[in-house]
Amino acid sequence: MRERVSDRRGPGGRDASRPVYVISVAAELVSVHPRTLRIYEGEGLVCPARTPTNIRLYSENDLRRILWIRHLTQNLGVNLAGVRVLFELEERLGTRILEQLYRERGPTDAEADRSVDAPTGERSVGHRRS
Repeated sequence: MRERVSDRRGPGGRDASRPVYVISVAAELVSVHPRTLRIYEGEGLVCPARTPTNIRLYSENDLRRILWIRHLTQNLGVNLAGVRVLFELEERLGTRILEQLYRERGPTDAEADRSVDAPTGERSVGHRRS
């Protein structure tokens, strides 16, 4: 069954799957170095679209995925190979298990200082969620 365009719209009514951000802008939005995004791409964790002149373009969905990668690696200590396995498992099962685990578990005390709400990409600073 095809996904309707209205189902893919992100905040503000934009199509979350539409690639619009060049690598420098995407890197700034998720607070990483552009080289980090290239590494994630090389590891097969994110696959940005390419223009005819081979420029990488990232979508809102790509940025959300990058935030998940950062959360898993920085807050939970998962390495990039582990992140790949988790993403593959999600795809095979067809469910959003990472989001469910995040909601059920919530951030730990160590994560509360610098946590990323990966599903929305919002940052909280020093506030524990309930």
